[in-house]
Amino acid sequence: MSLSVTLIIILITVGVSLYASENLSLKHKLLFNPAKIFYSNEWYRMFSHAFIHADLMHLGVNMFVLYFFGRNVEILFNGYFEGMGTIYFILLYIGGIIFATLPALRKHKDNPVYNSLGASGAVSAVLFSAILLMPASKVYIFAAIPMPAALFGVLYVGYEMYMNKRGRTNIAHDAHLLGALFGVLFTIILSPKFVISNFIQEIQNIF
Repeated sequence: MSLSVTLIIILITVGVSLYASENLSLKHKLLFNPAKIFYSNEWYRMFSHAFIHADLMHLGVNMFVLYFFGRNVEILFNGYFEGMGTIYFILLYIGGIIFATLPALRKHKDNPVYNSLGASGAVSAVLFSAILLMPASKVYIFAAIPMPAALFGVLYVGYEMYMNKRGRTNIAHDAHLLGALFGVLFTIILSPKFVISNFIQEIQNIF
């Protein structure tokens, strides 16, 4: 039985994150650092930062969300876009990584001490692709409180917008928002008529 792309991404991310946590020189080279990207042409950092994490909690949350939503998106992509589903899923994930860095890339290009890391942008892209495709499915908050995925998406965006405006945290909330936006736009672009009609039909089923 072949591994899903989701599981392969998780295994690679966990492996690199754990190895880099013991090899600080490598971790430093993989960080998202806009100044080094712009002035040292280290463009790989726009991608590599998604495979390292600040700590086990950061890694665990991202991989937990990716595990539960990524496989569903993979299955749906393979069903809807026969022959191209896997490629589209990989593009969704990679696109989420890169798109989520754009605000910080512009804002911090002259700040050499700014660094960020983690797969949150890509995971948000996968999460919101899943919400768009399955808005009526149940999401369990704190593993106990059920709500429709569409409602969770609204609350998630509202929270991230509030926290991004408030600031004073070490979390890149703008990356979460941009990743979510990319996930929605990318999924719609793949098949606008189908995705939108499916979303409307599922939302109607909630009521």
